[in-house]
Amino acid sequence: MQTNFTEDQLADPATRRSNEILRSCVHCGFCTATCPTYKVLGDELDSPRGRIYLMKDMLENSKVPDEKTVKHIDRCLSCLSCMTTCPSGVHYMHLVDHAREYIEQNYKRRWDERALRWLLARILPYPGRFRVALLGAKLAKPFRKLLPDARLRAMLEMVPARLPAPSPSDHPQTIPAENDRVKRVALLTGCAQRALNTDINDATIRLLRRHGCEVVIAKGIGCCGALTHHMGKTRESHQMAAINVRALTAEIDAGGLDAVVINTSGCGTTVKDYGHMFRNDALAEDAGRVAALAKDITEVLSDLGLKDASHAEPLRVAYHAACSLQHGQQVRSAPKDLLKAAGFVVVEPRDSHICCGSAGTYNLLQPAISVELKARKVATLEAIRPQVICTGNIGCMMQIGSGTGIPVVHTVELLDWATGGPRPSSLGQVASAESPRAQLVSA
Repeated sequence: MQTNFTEDQLADPATRRSNEILRSCVHCGFCTATCPTYKVLGDELDSPRGRIYLMKDMLENSKVPDEKTVKHIDRCLSCLSCMTTCPSGVHYMHLVDHAREYIEQNYKRRWDERALRWLLARILPYPGRFRVALLGAKLAKPFRKLLPDARLRAMLEMVPARLPAPSPSDHPQTIPAENDRVKRVALLTGCAQRALNTDINDATIRLLRRHGCEVVIAKGIGCCGALTHHMGKTRESHQMAAINVRALTAEIDAGGLDAVVINTSGCGTTVKDYGHMFRNDALAEDAGRVAALAKDITEVLSDLGLKDASHAEPLRVAYHAACSLQHGQQVRSAPKDLLKAAGFVVVEPRDSHICCGSAGTYNLLQPAISVELKARKVATLEAIRPQVICTGNIGCMMQIGSGTGIPVVHTVELLDWATGGPRPSSLGQVASAESPRAQLVSA
């Protein structure tokens, strides 16, 4: 794609990066075939190729964003399926992130949109605030149909029936390996996950310790910055990310780290991009070190090799590949291979590359499209008749769980159970699969 940015514009690092990305696009349109919003809406401007044209026009001409451009960019899930599909290697993620930052700085939204985005940015990244908000939302949930705003109704719909108590695992500490130490790792405990489902971090710690890892919960660790980053609030997201970089760098320098383990794939995609985020900052070197150590929990377990996986029942498990894991991090086979090694019968739904509609705050900001994508995803999952659905991202768990009666658990909960941990509480009385042989069945 030909671009015409001026030298003054290219002096800005973000614009220079966007120019590189735009020039790599050849207009082929392969991305439209795998874009969830294009599948739902059928509008070229709701495809990556269409959005690229809008972003180019807006950035190149230094335009004040118009309502049409903002609408179509807001509708993007950042699922990054287009990046997996693109034969030219267009790094759409960095481009759309820059566009969102530009919109945030140059476009004045309606007061109610500003208020909602402000509220989400002030609550979701902070587990204590989020927990209090969930308690209030739980009281309001029975009256949700009276609310005129679909976004507020969507927020109440997502409130779980049971809110867990805070976990002791959330506090800064060093937890020794059960036997001889093989690795020393830091666990990113997340933000929303700590309020919504404490079983995930607890299961992760048990798994890592059982496999010879000393687990560090670094002092000061918090939200990775993804939630605010994808709303274009770059200053806030970088402040959160910088806190993590400093906290993790202190652990690297003090006792060394073999990995920064992440069990929420949306966070993983962001932390692995810290080197890019801080490339022009004084923290560039430290951010690069942290990013290089960042690994999804299934990557770490694949390196270690699953041990003594004979304790669980051979359930038929539908694996939902979170977009941030399969597209953002390009981690595809590790979770399924581990589940099979643990003795589960692993099945995959049709169109497994398509987003479930969660996408961070997307299900709260774009509820109509999100609900449609959820219905499609749940239908494909239920069609393969699983006894349990598992995934590696809390957002996907909440989204899919709100649309089906089939238990939804995190991948680590099943692997923890299979290697000697407790049976996941959300499984209830699910019976064993007929066949004990783990296999991959493509539907």
